[in-house]
Amino acid sequence: MLSGTVFRLLGATLIGALTGLAVFSLTQVTSRSLFAITGGVAGAVAVLAVQWYQRTARLTEVKVTVPQLSELTFTVNNDSRQVAWQMFVETVTRVSTQPLASDQGVVREALTSMYGLFATTRETLKASRPSAPVPGGQTVEYLAITMLNQALRPFLSHWHPRLQEFERSRPESKESEWPENPACRAALRELQRDVYDYAVGFARLAGVREAESLIGSVPAPRVSDDGPDGGNNPPAGSARTRR
Repeated sequence: MLSGTVFRLLGATLIGALTGLAVFSLTQVTSRSLFAITGGVAGAVAVLAVQWYQRTARLTEVKVTVPQLSELTFTVNNDSRQVAWQMFVETVTRVSTQPLASDQGVVREALTSMYGLFATTRETLKASRPSAPVPGGQTVEYLAITMLNQALRPFLSHWHPRLQEFERSRPESKESEWPENPACRAALRELQRDVYDYAVGFARLAGVREAESLIGSVPAPRVSDDGPDGGNNPPAGSARTRR
């Protein structure tokens, strides 16, 4: 701690000395050179101001349909577009948006992938600067946190303990022998549909064109309440979206 304090004091002393020397030098400059120096400083300040404006002040409004909610207006700048692009890449390169047929894949791998998406989203938000609040518009952080709390968290908190208990109680059994395997896969398909919508939302905020073609596989449509199951509710913890 002491060495760090000494280092900061030395740095501050050096910066102060250089600043004082620069001010003194300017006071010794004649009129023509002073105008040239002043103009150069003003130009540099203008460039920095333009860059700041492009990064933080130039806002764009984008309308996105959010699962579990409705169509909302989001306000984005260059920084938030970068965050949205990172979130888009994370969501479309995982099992989170890729179909898992009833006779293919492993549910454990799918849950692990969902956990990875949850963790990566949280770390991305922690590492980025929060968007400035704008009246009448939501931010990319709002979309990401809604995906975590409204889609991923309910599914994982419901199905992960159940699968974990089966694996612990019957370590030699195949996953296909898990009694709740069909219900979990059905809930997973509902969650994938929601995450797909979030991925499209992130793409729109990031300015990605033809996001659907980039994602490739489109999850199966959601099962309606009056579908072939006779109107039964989905298993608890599923991410069914009601529009």
